[in-house]
Amino acid sequence: MLRVNGVVEQDDNTRNLIFKIPELIHWASQGVTLKPGDYISTGTPPGVGFPKGKFLRGGDVVEAEVEGIGVLRNTVVEE
Repeated sequence: MLRVNGVVEQDDNTRNLIFKIPELIHWASQGVTLKPGDYISTGTPPGVGFPKGKFLRGGDVVEAEVEGIGVLRNTVVEE
């Protein structure tokens, strides 16, 4: 789940991915040797801001929550 300033913007599950996790690992490992800690980006579920005309601004608080793992909370800093 992804929240911006406490409002849920994205909420989905890996079971809804077009390409399943084992397929992504197989594909990624064809070109490189995967090691512990490597990150494989899976894309994004519906709800991204660009199509909705929403963009992050300085001071926004973004929370990314993964069930069973926890919440990553960051405040946007405008440069």
